[in-house]
Amino acid sequence: MHLKSVRFHPDRYPTREHYPFTLELFHQTAGLDFPTPVTLFVGENGAGKSTLLEALARRCEIFIWREGGRTRYRVNPYEDLLWHYLSVEWVNGSVPGSFFGSSVFQDFARILDEWAATDPGQLDYFGGRSLLTQSHGQSIMSFFRARYAIKGLYVLDEPETALSPKTQLALLDLLEKMSAAGHAQFLIATHSPILLSCPGATIYSFDRAPIAPIPYEQTDHYRTYKNFMARRLS
Repeated sequence: MHLKSVRFHPDRYPTREHYPFTLELFHQTAGLDFPTPVTLFVGENGAGKSTLLEALARRCEIFIWREGGRTRYRVNPYEDLLWHYLSVEWVNGSVPGSFFGSSVFQDFARILDEWAATDPGQLDYFGGRSLLTQSHGQSIMSFFRARYAIKGLYVLDEPETALSPKTQLALLDLLEKMSAAGHAQFLIATHSPILLSCPGATIYSFDRAPIAPIPYEQTDHYRTYKNFMARRLS
């Protein structure tokens, strides 16, 4: 284990009128503990899972690859400020890590290809092939297998987005092996009942305030898929 806990400081929030400070769960949750190598965030879209993951990454000094310079219709000046109002506790000091999001990954893959144009050896860390020449799912798994063999804290935002069920099972197997090895810790936001089934993982529900642990079988995602399959088989 590397990251022990995170604490929220709502008394210091700059506003209650703008997202994410409008979310009641960020006011009612004192903090979250991370007692297991894999922690999963589950909840509906807009519940705050991805927002908290990004804030945790920033607070832990994990760089988020993202192309800048894009014009937006309306900008929320508070959108990326939650990390300022979090405090984290490490087990034995901070460790390096990485942030994965499907859209962010595409930016990283393009940047890596530019590096490889002058230093092809950069690709040796990712299976020896350009990530852009592989399918999206293949390139993601190449990245996972290479990166997660290194000691660190790994933050993943809905990694199942571009993965088939079979590849999600491969990722689940990788999570089990890397966390069992004792050098990798994972924080993951997901809608995938496959990834949510990770043995021994802590699951936090964002569907009500405060954020609280929930058993796998009580998640809406598990129940929805179970009920659907039961209807199909009846």
